[in-house]
Amino acid sequence: MKVGYLGPKATFTNIAVNNMFPKEEAIAFLTIPNCLDAVLAEKVDVALVPVENTLEGSVNITLDYLIHEVNLPIKGEITVPIKQHLMIHPIHTEHFDKVEVVYSHSHAIAQCHKYLHSEWNGIRCENTTSTAAAAQFIKEHPEVMGAAIGNELTAKEYGLAIIKRNIHDYDNNHTRFLILANKQVEFKSPSCDLKGYKTTMMVTLPADRFGALHQVLSAFAWRKLNLVRIESRPTKTGLGNYYFIIDLDREMDDVLIPGAIAELEAVGCKVQVLGSYPAYAMNE
Repeated sequence: MKVGYLGPKATFTNIAVNNMFPKEEAIAFLTIPNCLDAVLAEKVDVALVPVENTLEGSVNITLDYLIHEVNLPIKGEITVPIKQHLMIHPIHTEHFDKVEVVYSHSHAIAQCHKYLHSEWNGIRCENTTSTAAAAQFIKEHPEVMGAAIGNELTAKEYGLAIIKRNIHDYDNNHTRFLILANKQVEFKSPSCDLKGYKTTMMVTLPADRFGALHQVLSAFAWRKLNLVRIESRPTKTGLGNYYFIIDLDREMDDVLIPGAIAELEAVGCKVQVLGSYPAYAMNE
């Protein structure tokens, strides 16, 4: 089986792949849409992409591309602890105070805002497609007085020196990754624990219906279906038009969830189930 992920090597997504699919062939792609497109083109069997971070919230490009551009069911998820470190080219270790720019993915930079503001105030930050892409740039451009934010695997892969560990703003830093495929996926990871099951659906409210969102929530509440996440995203059809992504902490059944969906459709909502799947967490 081939697994596509947001590359290059040593991203946090790569760590998720290594733990979730340790024996499978991992193939790096430049962007999240490239990963998802690769599944549709049958270049890979599975795509693993980030969807939510504890500190920075949702990865909107994943949600939007999944809803508007591709039709890939969610087959599983894995939650990975995130530890961000500041690293530089080893030839600059004695002069790291002369760093002029910090490179990383926008989410990684945001996760380290407090540290960068207090310790590196005035230093320019530049976004890259991934944390590993930032490290790769620093490795390949030793003439640049720059630093990168990434994980320990990133530093080892690209031969960089870590000058400050754990610079993320909060210790409880985790990222959820979705596993997407058009076929059945088997999970046999020795380093990940099964935490339960989820069902994810997209709900679009009827236009100009008073109390529509309350009716949506009520359909789940009286059935005692627990919502672990609800988020709105624009439908891109006009201002004020949104769809809602809803996660339930249970697997699809034959009665309760179909009953809730039928009730929502009866009041004019459009409902699409994006997946019912196992939820794993990487051992810390």
